[in-house]
Amino acid sequence: MPIAIPPEQTISEAEIELAIGSGIERYFADCRSRVPAFIDRHFHYPGAVATNRMALGWDMLRAPINLLWAPVYALACLVKIPTRKRAGLKWLHGMADRVPAGFTTRVQQHISSLIQADLLNNGQPMGHLLEDYLVEALEEVYERHSSEPVDHQHFIKLVEPVIADALRQYRVTRTASADITNSISCTVLGAFAFQKFTPGGIGLGVVLASMLAKTLAARDFILGETIGTWYYSAFPPEPSLATTAGVMLAVMAALAAFAALSGVISDPVQAALGLHRRRLHKLLDHLERDVSLSTQSSFRPKDQYVARILDTFDMIRAGLI
Repeated sequence: MPIAIPPEQTISEAEIELAIGSGIERYFADCRSRVPAFIDRHFHYPGAVATNRMALGWDMLRAPINLLWAPVYALACLVKIPTRKRAGLKWLHGMADRVPAGFTTRVQQHISSLIQADLLNNGQPMGHLLEDYLVEALEEVYERHSSEPVDHQHFIKLVEPVIADALRQYRVTRTASADITNSISCTVLGAFAFQKFTPGGIGLGVVLASMLAKTLAARDFILGETIGTWYYSAFPPEPSLATTAGVMLAVMAALAAFAALSGVISDPVQAALGLHRRRLHKLLDHLERDVSLSTQSSFRPKDQYVARILDTFDMIRAGLI
């Protein structure tokens, strides 16, 4: 992390780098120590309810759109990996890089603000706490060599883009988490309610469409509904394309609405399983490396790819691909 040094200083560059590294290391160590309290306050009950209450309102519309857009964004992220360093494919990398992650929901923005305020800055303005750690480390060095002040005012401008990009990637995990929660919920519902394996909304829609087609066919059976129920239990009818599509749309709409508020259920579960702790520690690990090396944000959580794998498996199971 570059810090301006007075021209007449007698301090070696190695001492400066060591002081900066020490300040960054102490800062992120303190951030990690705040992770357990942060999770208890915002992801366990009753904090999880307050955190996800933000979803009431326009998030009920934004969350479904994000779920539909998530596969496109995941594909764009995959395209960027092999095209990043190929000169002939720079245009393709640029196009993929411009693909937005979706709408920022109020819940996502709220959690990002909480991470910035509580976890990264401990209640101080953006970037100031890390700056304090660096200034303290540098002043210890300068006191031994010079009375000149350290010019560190540009530091916040250097660190803000890295933190902003990392938090943008963290927000993507909220959409992926909602998608994974939907897949698990569909699997549990299908297993207990219908004794079927339904690993997602598509699979659940196919099962419900088959049940609806059976009910309608039994109702119109020439020998009566009771005999029709017995007959179609042995020889189930194939649902029409219109019935299947209509039921799938209804199921997906219900799941999308559920996704907006699913954090009330999934956040405490993830907190209990240690997923939030691992995700936040990974965020801090990448931020520490990026701040130390003055690189762009390297935080790229894999949750969205797990969600896409589950979606693909759901489509395979439903016979759509």
